[in-house]
Amino acid sequence: MSADGDCALVDNETDLDKALGDKDNTIAFVYASWCPFCRRILPVFQELARNEQRNFLLVEDDDESIAEKYVIDVFPTLLFFQAGKVALRLDGKPGVGLNEKQVKDFIKFCPLPEA
Repeated sequence: MSADGDCALVDNETDLDKALGDKDNTIAFVYASWCPFCRRILPVFQELARNEQRNFLLVEDDDESIAEKYVIDVFPTLLFFQAGKVALRLDGKPGVGLNEKQVKDFIKFCPLPEA
């Protein structure tokens, strides 16, 4: 696990499970480096993460093992974890991905971490 701005970057299930165990109420941006829709919206997510007091994760899933575990059919997808389980999700649309408004609205809708 490495840090990328204010988002931890994970690229395998073991590191994802550890990161989710360390912090509750985590918003994860699940993406693949080869996905053009992910590359377009990734900087938006990173910028939003810098301006929010929340737990964020970047989950790079080039081998799609995490996608399989969480039944993700389209990259990028946002997952909100509470107590290590998916509580909310926003799946990208085929051939489109996600837009900035969708990402902002999803983040605002997710409960803040406990103090």
